[in-house]
Amino acid sequence: MALPLMQDWEKIQTKWKSQLDPILANPLNNSSILQNISLLNGVTVINHKLGRKMQGWSIVDIQGTATIYRSAPMNDLTLTLTSNAAVIVNIEVF
Repeated sequence: MALPLMQDWEKIQTKWKSQLDPILANPLNNSSILQNISLLNGVTVINHKLGRKMQGWSIVDIQGTATIYRSAPMNDLTLTLTSNAAVIVNIEVF
């Protein structure tokens, strides 16, 4: 016969898992910052160094004025950005 304390512990573990799994699965928990990336006026291809398919990106610092957008599908190796000006940026990739 299992002790009531042991049964409660099993319920607690199950509840923790159901609450923590969505947090741990969030791709932002596995992000990386690419620092001082020089973008050209035009297309720049950047190795995102994640070792897996990238799920998203964000400019976290920019040293100038530019409009920047992703101009190729996300893949396992690179992030392709197009800029309307030469600018240096820090990019969070996840």
